[in-house]
Amino acid sequence: MDYKAYIAKRLHAEGVSPDEIAGSIVVPPDTAMGDLALPCFKFAKILRNSPAVIAEELARAYPTDEVIEKASAMGGYLNFKINRKGLAEEVLGRIREEGSNYGSSDMGGGKTVCIDYSSVNIAKPFHIGHLSTTVLGGALYRIYRFLGYKAVGINHLGDYGTQFGKLISAYKHWGNREEVERGGIHAVNDLYVRFSSEATEEMQAEAREYFRLIESGDKEANELFEWFKRLTLSYVQKIYDRLHITFDSYAGERFYTDKMEPVIAELEEKGLLVESQGAKIVDLEPYGMPPCLILRSDGASLYATRDLAAAIYRKNTYDFVKCLYVVAYQQNLHFKQVFKVLELMGKDWAKDLVHVAYGMVSLEEGAMSTRKGNVIWLEDVISRCVEKAYAIISEKNPTLEDKASVAEKVGVGAVVFGALYNNKIKDIVFSYDKALNFDGETSVYVQYTCARAHSVLAKAREAGIVWEDAAIAEPCAQEFELLKTLADFPDVVKAAANAYEPSMVARFCVDTAQKFNKFYIDCKIMGAETEQTRAFRLRLTAATLTTLTNALTLLGIGVPEKM
Repeated sequence: MDYKAYIAKRLHAEGVSPDEIAGSIVVPPDTAMGDLALPCFKFAKILRNSPAVIAEELARAYPTDEVIEKASAMGGYLNFKINRKGLAEEVLGRIREEGSNYGSSDMGGGKTVCIDYSSVNIAKPFHIGHLSTTVLGGALYRIYRFLGYKAVGINHLGDYGTQFGKLISAYKHWGNREEVERGGIHAVNDLYVRFSSEATEEMQAEAREYFRLIESGDKEANELFEWFKRLTLSYVQKIYDRLHITFDSYAGERFYTDKMEPVIAELEEKGLLVESQGAKIVDLEPYGMPPCLILRSDGASLYATRDLAAAIYRKNTYDFVKCLYVVAYQQNLHFKQVFKVLELMGKDWAKDLVHVAYGMVSLEEGAMSTRKGNVIWLEDVISRCVEKAYAIISEKNPTLEDKASVAEKVGVGAVVFGALYNNKIKDIVFSYDKALNFDGETSVYVQYTCARAHSVLAKAREAGIVWEDAAIAEPCAQEFELLKTLADFPDVVKAAANAYEPSMVARFCVDTAQKFNKFYIDCKIMGAETEQTRAFRLRLTAATLTTLTNALTLLGIGVPEKM
């Protein structure tokens, strides 16, 4: 429950809006004063009275109920005491009833949100730089679906350009089909790298011709291109499966080849396309931006041309309420230009296009970095993390069954969480040791907390204890703090969607795990003083496990029962 909003709606101060009241409510440094407090100093001028008098008058007028059991004034502050037992009944009842849907809502009402993310380049392996777009987009995809939207995940494939002519030329000169099939995407990439360093002028000309043949529909050239594409998608699907990533569309750059001409014609018709040094541009200087290049002097299209066509196609096909582009911050100008051009074309839905920019991911320097040339492959990072997780788990719990499955969840979770925990725009230096720390702000810490909760509940079941319908006991301080945090989860999910910030969910996971572990240490569960207290604490443990499982699932992280 959003207690601040709840209080603000029931608190009437003439000239002060509910939003302003809610935004002013704080948590007091000493909970003995109250669970929430409204400083009245900023309202003195509006209400023409002293803060102390304002607080006293508002306290007398506030209608206490089963949610807020007391409102009191103290030195210019209006303090509120939450009904702890009522909170426990509301939160635990809701979590038990909703289960895996706890935190979800019908906020989206079935409206469509398109999310363009990952965008793999054909014939190139995933490197560490692809991690953020992939897991950030995947988390947003799940969050929006959880909130009742129809999410459309789009993998805008990089499958257009002269590099494919180069690749065919390299294959024709040095390739062997059996070797490439056996080596997969890495064998394809090796051919491309070799072309870059060894190609003659004659081969460069040959590459341009092969690209022309692809565009003109040549059978052999396109068969080779489609083969390279199959090898790429087969390779990336294995990584997507490990990261729990799904897509609804793989329409890439090439898909829009026949959809650019109508866009260019519309730009011409609306007088937006002008010639500059033989090229065709949209002049954006009046809007503080360089010109948006639409066609090069040789008539070739560019990224902007294809992105304009893609945006229009997506609006016509999906009628989205939002279309998100999960792309690194280096492309800030590109998307500003594309969105502005669409606005100038009269597309009123251009305001619904959002560039979800993120920072860079790199690894710490040292022996742990798996390098091939100057590139760190994402698959190597994931596998390395899983291997290290297996070693740590084997040392901590050598008798654990199915250690490989647990290590996969822990290792993959560490990679995903490492990319999602901080604000998305921050650059990240990934550390294996930090990511796999059982005591840090990590997914491993959260997963271990879930395993601890599983263990407690398993022991209770073995003892024949029934807790699901147990009466609610008056929560102590630690229980109350945990309950308040669990109650926040639905609002955290909504806030994460509104800010395009899955890190809010990741931080909620750590905060909840910390509150649960304090409760676990300070409050006896199986050895509680009374049966009612024991059953209540088991209900609280089960509710925490459900909530953390839901939160981790939104991030794409598995929850092992034992660790």
